[in-house]
Amino acid sequence: MPELPEVQTIVDDLNKKVIGRKITGVWFDAPKLIKKPKAAELEKQIKGLKITGIKRRGKNILIYLDTDKRGLKTRINADKSGQMLLLVHQKMTGHLLYGKWSIKKVVGHKSSVTSQIKGIMDDMANGYIHVIFYLDNEWQIAFSDLRKFGKIIFDSKEKIENSPDIAELGLDPFDKQLTFEKFREIILSQKKAIKEVLMDQKLIAGIGNIYSDEILWMAKIHPLTPAKSLKVVQIKLIYASIKKVLTKALKLRGTSISDFRDAFGKLGFYADVRYVYRKEGKPCSRCKTSIKRIKMKSRSAHFCPFCQKI
Repeated sequence: MPELPEVQTIVDDLNKKVIGRKITGVWFDAPKLIKKPKAAELEKQIKGLKITGIKRRGKNILIYLDTDKRGLKTRINADKSGQMLLLVHQKMTGHLLYGKWSIKKVVGHKSSVTSQIKGIMDDMANGYIHVIFYLDNEWQIAFSDLRKFGKIIFDSKEKIENSPDIAELGLDPFDKQLTFEKFREIILSQKKAIKEVLMDQKLIAGIGNIYSDEILWMAKIHPLTPAKSLKVVQIKLIYASIKKVLTKALKLRGTSISDFRDAFGKLGFYADVRYVYRKEGKPCSRCKTSIKRIKMKSRSAHFCPFCQKI
């Protein structure tokens, strides 16, 4: 699943290309991805709105849209500001792309979607296009999602920002409010394993399976260590490691071991320098001990049994 570095990479990419553009239409072939409004209503409600900004909140992409004072505010039930929000959660295998696609209806089959931009967009991971937002510059924002677990919600800015998807998220790792004192308070209030705490979006938003492994390796903390049992010096190491690992991953434009690609269809490079994630059986870069993998409920944890003793 795309985590903070992957989501922020796409947000940064799109901000360079689509601010000020108006949405002129919508195409989709997987209505279950559109949670609100009903898929058939989305185009009617979003058509004509102007993109004013794109932000990340946790693992969510928030595309801010303005009614542009064209009488649309009343029609789509916008809030007092006249702003609407398009929330996209990419889930397991989804990513937003900026490009151009053509759609061909095939008799007896689903529509065939083909990229008009050859090269990197021909990468198989970029070929599962199920939603397209048409823009007024003849370019498009498309959602590629192999497993179709993604989520798209369109509603007023106020309603989405106050919905559980956003309002129940914890602090962002880069939020100034996440001071060491606040972080220590969060950690010591939890009885569950530290890896689970780092991945709990209601506590800290944006960290998932990949970067929790990487952070704990850097801090030399075993993933099964009960959070409440950690010493202050250990919590300081985790706190510092969060910033170091995520900053490095952002600079390298995310991890593309699986399906993630940036908004231009390109790979991220953090996988080339990762410490433990999906490196089971390979030598630890610190001590050369073989990396181990264990099951943690529905997830896996990768760690060095010598460096990260419990």
